[in-house]
Amino acid sequence: MTAASLRLPLRFSTQTLLLQLGVVLLVVFLSGAVHAWLTFERLGREAENQALTLARTVASDPSVRADVAEISRQQGTPPRAVLLNGPLMAAAEGARTRTGALFVVITDETGLRLAHPEAERLGERVSTDPSEALAGREVTTRNTGTLGPSAGAKVPVFAPDAASGAASGSRAVVGEVSVGYSTETIGQSLARDIVPIAMTAAGSLVAGVMASFLLRRRLQRLTLGLEPEEISTLVHDQVAVLEGVDEGVIGVSADGRVSVFNAAAQRLLGQPDLTGSLWSAAPVPPQLKTLTDAGAREGEAVELVAGSRVLVASARKALHRQEDLGWVVMLRDRTELQQLTRQLDAVGTMSTALRAQRHEFANQLHTIAGFMSIGQHQQAREYLERLAATGPLKFPVDQAELLQDPYLQAFVGAKGVEADERGVALRIGPETLVRGQVTEPQDVTTVLGNLIDNAVNAAVSGSAVERWVELELLDEPTDGGTLHIVVGDSGDGLPAGTDPEAVFAEGFTTAAGPVRAGGGQGLGLALARQLARRRGGDVRVLDPGTAGGPGAVFMATLPGTTNAGRD
Repeated sequence: MTAASLRLPLRFSTQTLLLQLGVVLLVVFLSGAVHAWLTFERLGREAENQALTLARTVASDPSVRADVAEISRQQGTPPRAVLLNGPLMAAAEGARTRTGALFVVITDETGLRLAHPEAERLGERVSTDPSEALAGREVTTRNTGTLGPSAGAKVPVFAPDAASGAASGSRAVVGEVSVGYSTETIGQSLARDIVPIAMTAAGSLVAGVMASFLLRRRLQRLTLGLEPEEISTLVHDQVAVLEGVDEGVIGVSADGRVSVFNAAAQRLLGQPDLTGSLWSAAPVPPQLKTLTDAGAREGEAVELVAGSRVLVASARKALHRQEDLGWVVMLRDRTELQQLTRQLDAVGTMSTALRAQRHEFANQLHTIAGFMSIGQHQQAREYLERLAATGPLKFPVDQAELLQDPYLQAFVGAKGVEADERGVALRIGPETLVRGQVTEPQDVTTVLGNLIDNAVNAAVSGSAVERWVELELLDEPTDGGTLHIVVGDSGDGLPAGTDPEAVFAEGFTTAAGPVRAGGGQGLGLALARQLARRRGGDVRVLDPGTAGGPGAVFMATLPGTTNAGRD
């Protein structure tokens, strides 16, 4: 391979700079050339007009006309010595000397020189065509004669009698006057005028070069030094990545505007494409904006509720070669994970309860075996009858028999075991009546489990000696299968002065101690309300409670979660 083939191609910004410089040079050169040509033409026209004026003056001189007419009437041309010392030579040279013309030439009607700056040219025919002037017409010319290139004029010399009107209707031409100014003099004038032209062109060139360099720097800054091919590849990659992932991606530029808002972010936040809008005014949860505030810790994650979803958001600084490009906010949907976690908690609680009941069942079997081994068959029979009446397994929930739905029995029973381990008695209120069966156990678990957990926490942290949580459930099969849930506790109620609506805000928790970042606390009530409202129901505070007990009372309404009961 040759060295030329291994040579790296010029960068796009360098190509742009060279192209701009070429265009600037071309424009300056053409502009200067056109300006110089126009100036040369202007000076040439001025020289022609000046020559025409001088030629008219000489041709209209009465003595010149008379002398030319006199020579024209003679046979032949006077000798050169006569012409050299004659009045026409004196008049022509005087006019030339006074005006600085290159030449002032006077001819007869045949074009023979009667006056000329060079004596040896006298009596000879002029080198340029005098026919137009001898025909009685004034002309301006630019040509090259015996004295060099010139811009001049030719004016006819009329006989004195024709000019005075002696012979009316006839204007006899007896000769012509040619006057010329050297184009070298025009060039000298142009040289004087070209200085400002050259300075203007040089200034334009310098300004163009500086502008080209500034534009190159701006282009490099805007494109981050990337080539067009790299930018095109990045755009394709960005579209493929941003639109192909399930995570929401929000880009916030350094000037505080949303630069990226992919489809996943739109879906998770329930917003249209916010690209181009101000981040500070964007209709997104405020927790997202705090992630990008000044002093925010990079990589810090927060949980928030958006609609019916639980999201985990984190933000990181975007840097390119030490240049601050803004922030990138990532959104992950943890709704299903939260639901699965609650289901696993319920399953774990129930398995713990079943292990305890298995131990109790084993004790009951040992008791029956003991009666049988000592021959107390009647006592064994009575013991079995009592077990048949109460059930071999018994959850520590007062009035659990009021719940007929097996799913509610198992779930509330498991929660009762968990509450009992913490020293809290879970009981079913006397107004409980559930005639149907639960058809949406996942939603019921989320709302019911959260209310019971919060009530147990409140009872544990309360000041009452007797710790209890009371649960009442009522369904309305004729009203779309609506399930009403009321949960009260023996805690100290909501803190004094707390707005009942504030407990449903993200971050509010009834748990004792500080909220653990990222631990899921402070989201239960907000998520429960969002879930209930999505179904057309609600979760609200019926009674904020009082210090010393009883505690707060919450009510949840969940439409469409049960079906008609059996008769």
